[in-house]
Amino acid sequence: QVQLVESGGGLVQAGGSLRLSCAVSGRTFSSVDMGWYRQAPGKEREFVAVISWSGGSTYYEDSVKGRFTISRDNAKNTVYLQMNSLKPEDTAIYYCNADTIFSWSRELFKITTTPGDYWGQGTQVTVSS
Repeated sequence: QVQLVESGGGLVQAGGSLRLSCAVSGRTFSSVDMGWYRQAPGKEREFVAVISWSGGSTYYEDSVKGRFTISRDNAKNTVYLQMNSLKPEDTAIYYCNADTIFSWSRELFKITTTPGDYWGQGTQVTVSS
């Protein structure tokens, strides 16, 4: 059974930083693309970032580009999300996702993402103004 356990959330002032971690077990981690999603109160869950199994490719939602960095350590079966220059609008529950799919859409002329079936329990990030 695949298990994803997030940690690292908390309360931070605007402009501050947090690093989220997601530990994965029950799966060959090094062969799996991993993603981060978030869900703010009253809103749908949205894509944040994804990293390929090798770590060689990454993709970000536009609002976090240049502020967030996704990385992974395959030796530790862990994926990270470094969040800098945090804004109040980043406040949400952040979820780790395994088997995230990201690919180029010829029709839409952009990269599209689809979450995989495995989710963590989420970690709360609150950014105060």
